[in-house]
Amino acid sequence: MARASSAVRDEALQRSADLLEERVDQVLAANATDLTRAAGHGADATSLDRLRLDRGRVEGMAAGLRKVVGLPDPVGEVVEGWVRPNGLRVSRVRSPLGVIGVIYENRPNVTSDAAGLCLKSGNAVLLRGSSSAIASNTVIAAALRDGLAKAGLPVDAVGLVEDTSRESAVAFMQLDGLIDCLIPRGGPSLLASVRQHATVPYVLDGAGNCHIYVDQAADLGMAESIVVNAKCHRPGVCNAAETLLVHRSVADTFLPRVAAALAGVTLVGDAATRAVLPHVEAATEGDFATEFLGLKLAVAVVEDLDGAIDHITRFSSGHSEAIVTGDLSAAERFCSEVDAAAVLVNASTRFIDGEELGLGAEIGISTQKLHARGPMGLRELTSIKYIVNGNGQVRA
Repeated sequence: MARASSAVRDEALQRSADLLEERVDQVLAANATDLTRAAGHGADATSLDRLRLDRGRVEGMAAGLRKVVGLPDPVGEVVEGWVRPNGLRVSRVRSPLGVIGVIYENRPNVTSDAAGLCLKSGNAVLLRGSSSAIASNTVIAAALRDGLAKAGLPVDAVGLVEDTSRESAVAFMQLDGLIDCLIPRGGPSLLASVRQHATVPYVLDGAGNCHIYVDQAADLGMAESIVVNAKCHRPGVCNAAETLLVHRSVADTFLPRVAAALAGVTLVGDAATRAVLPHVEAATEGDFATEFLGLKLAVAVVEDLDGAIDHITRFSSGHSEAIVTGDLSAAERFCSEVDAAAVLVNASTRFIDGEELGLGAEIGISTQKLHARGPMGLRELTSIKYIVNGNGQVRA
């Protein structure tokens, strides 16, 4: 895959996209099987939404592959270069990581998204999805493998682990010498398992306990729109807001307004919030530390910007944090002092997504600091190689 030209890799992705559209009925039939089985096992509404495919979502998967085709190929990109006093010419050049292992839960669209990015960046990919989506994943992976074959590339550049037992997951995390980088996409139990069992290098696609802080200088109309979007647009994803922090000076005005706008959302709040919204249940420490992934929101009133930053520092998972303010100095302090993969000013946390930020379909959102942080696109699936050119230099 590393030796294949960009044009050939793009052809494989284009053919895979065409095959997904041609086989949409097969994909949906397999997905219906998965949904029936998951519902029979008691899956909740959020899990079923993550699992569910329809024609629009399958078309979106194909469109995602085509968007990746249109992105610049990072392989061989010269990041920087310089000439040493002795005449050595030094370059730092992007090269593929190798074999990327992706272990994920529920969402069958990850199968095509992850494979597309890995193939475009010159990598092979080994996929290990959940038992709940195995029928969907099998059909999608077959389309990708056939797309590779049609472009003259090895079909095993995309592999799917069909054994979905817990034992196979642990074995997958320990494929030393075979997997160069492991990327888990799932909930707290999967991430804990990776921390406990993985012996290959990994990048954590972590939980999203995301906050929105409404400052005293906020445009409250804007703040209401951002909070509603961040919480309700798609509550079961990692970039949805889970905690709302409100400056005390605007709490009396803003909290009743936003509570009315958040119809259908269960609010839990601290004592200061409940003084303004008596119908709201008391929030526990655990609530402020929880990624709800549903229509529930924890609310706290803070004295000032320092209080907001302190709260985020204590409870954040390091994913995405937002401030709504018209005060430039407050925005700059928030961006500087909040430690997260992404910080937003006057925008919804829902924008922290590879496609929304122009990276194409993302393979995950890293909440750690090495070697990638934030939405992981093509460049994050490469490493750096030093290329040194000389004309006979030897070290003195």
